[in-house]
Amino acid sequence: MPNTRQRRDTARRRLERQIQRRQEAAAARRRRNLITAAAFGVVLVIGGVVLLVTQLGGDDPTPAAAEPTPTASASAAAGECTYTKGQEAATKDVGLPPNGKVPATGTVTVDVATSQGAMTFTLDRSKAPCTVNNFTYLAGKKYFDDTPCHRLTTGANFGVLQCGDPGGTGGGGPGYAFADEVTPDLKYTKGTLAMANAGANTNGSQFFIVYKDTQLQPNYTVFGTVTKGLNVVEKVAAGGSDNSNGQDDGKPKVPVKLTTVAVAK
Repeated sequence: MPNTRQRRDTARRRLERQIQRRQEAAAARRRRNLITAAAFGVVLVIGGVVLLVTQLGGDDPTPAAAEPTPTASASAAAGECTYTKGQEAATKDVGLPPNGKVPATGTVTVDVATSQGAMTFTLDRSKAPCTVNNFTYLAGKKYFDDTPCHRLTTGANFGVLQCGDPGGTGGGGPGYAFADEVTPDLKYTKGTLAMANAGANTNGSQFFIVYKDTQLQPNYTVFGTVTKGLNVVEKVAAGGSDNSNGQDDGKPKVPVKLTTVAVAK
């Protein structure tokens, strides 16, 4: 039979083992919490990048790496434009706009006839001279004529109609690209016209019409406004989307086609 001292030693060893096990369990919990937090952070970053590219990009399945918000270059602000032929073939080949200096002041009025009604776009050269030059070039080549608006979003804080792909798939373009003309203070308010892209400096022909105030990072070039006929887009939006691209995002249930897009005389 153990004596008093032996019993005390046994109790002390048992207590030491319990303390050690508790310390080890606490350390394991801390490691699990750190791993979970890190994994959750990675998911948030990846999810944010994928959401942005999915919402307003083409059909590129590989999103570009996150980059700082770009700003308009000095050459673009001065109207010095470069249009570079891309690796993808043009959905509708109309050549490239000439490189060089373009007007960087004033506005351009564009008459837009659609299958759901008429609209008027007012393009602002002072905000985005190279983008306005690109749009008027494509309009002059009848690039946009008889093309569908292929994508509609109807989220609580996200309302845009996307157009400009002659193939109607969301993956088409003119076969060339040009630089962003963006600033950190850009807002996507109701009536805004902005360029869709698949990452920094990948502008082509796809653009979107904002039919209600929309929350976006300032990564999409704003080049004008819808000054007449926004109710056409609102009518299409009221019909909803088929959600083929995910919740509140897909082809409009009320089909709409750009029948003619022409610079006003």
